[in-house]
Amino acid sequence: MRILIATAGSRGDVAPYTGLGAELRRAGYDVALATTDTFAPLVREAGLEFRSLPADPQVRGGVTGKRELMRTAAAFITELGQGFADAMADDTDLLLLSTTTAPLGWHLAEAMGTPSLGVYLQPTAPTGDFPPVVTGSRSLGRPANRMAGHFALRMADRVYKQAVATLRHRVQLPPASASATRRRQEQANWPILHGFSAALVPRPSDWRSGMEIVGTWWPHHDAAERLPTDLEDFLRAGPRPVLVGFGSMAAGHGERLSEIAVRALRRARLRGILQVGSAGLAADGDDVLTIGDVPHALLFPRLAAVVHHAGAGTSAAALRAGVSAVTVPVSADQPFWARRLAALGAATDPIPFRSLTAERLADSLHQVVREQTYTRAAARGAQHMATEDGAGQALRAIQQLTNGRAR
Repeated sequence: MRILIATAGSRGDVAPYTGLGAELRRAGYDVALATTDTFAPLVREAGLEFRSLPADPQVRGGVTGKRELMRTAAAFITELGQGFADAMADDTDLLLLSTTTAPLGWHLAEAMGTPSLGVYLQPTAPTGDFPPVVTGSRSLGRPANRMAGHFALRMADRVYKQAVATLRHRVQLPPASASATRRRQEQANWPILHGFSAALVPRPSDWRSGMEIVGTWWPHHDAAERLPTDLEDFLRAGPRPVLVGFGSMAAGHGERLSEIAVRALRRARLRGILQVGSAGLAADGDDVLTIGDVPHALLFPRLAAVVHHAGAGTSAAALRAGVSAVTVPVSADQPFWARRLAALGAATDPIPFRSLTAERLADSLHQVVREQTYTRAAARGAQHMATEDGAGQALRAIQQLTNGRAR
């Protein structure tokens, strides 16, 4: 049985599906992952078939202004929809759709008569429990949170409007608006699995049926992989260090962030590891090491704390390792995850990216490293996450949907 997973975005929007796909492949399914060319090696290393989506959101990084951002996002989504149609093979038996690709995949599934399932990395359905993840705002109260959630969906429908019209015309379906299609899926209780931990986001009681939180989908990495020798040597040479990294965020800010990180670490009297990432962090010294990409699962349990941008994957990895954090959210859903960690007590209050200074970072580092309440909260989160099996839960849901047929 052939499964196609479709996703688009940064590394954090793709890597979790390599772990999910690998679990499905071990269960006997043929799995392809459609995403942008940047992540082809990541997909193939997990043993999955790679299918190319042509649009790369990173090339649009210089856009400013809300109207221009909306136009650019709509153009990207339209391009993505055409690429998605190209990647959709006739022999696909099941579509697994991310938050970004679902509003496009619904139409391809309709045209080809293919069953589909949502596999989301963020909670998008309106709820009274919290405001929309994309707003980055604090809770507005239950009624206002739900209203804001519905408004956010309407804004998303506007972004997908042209893409949906173009895609439906291409696959010879009658016209239907993005919003009408979404409402039809909601009314049919279209199933959505959420690949994050209930330790961070307990399932809202006002969600409709068919929506479940199953636990985190961890990125695939080779079981035989080890940390680089220079990193191992650094870890063994002294007290546990602090990792500072911004993942796919903060491109062009490397010099400023590196200087802030080193000054803060030395002010707090801590050893540090700078992860290059898209920002290009780098520093030299006996008390600081610069590294490239390494599996979070191997490094994080050996740290004193993590300074990160509060992406969903990094937030989950730090919590699973029982390591406290200082979050510096940059954009998108990052303020949401930063506040969830702080609400658990596993991180300090977030430091907005534009407000980051060496002094403020040093103070927060001093808190999370010296005050054991943060470490204990992170340990409790880790214990909860240890009881979850996100990929296994997804596999069981897919087996029920496909009547257990893997081939």
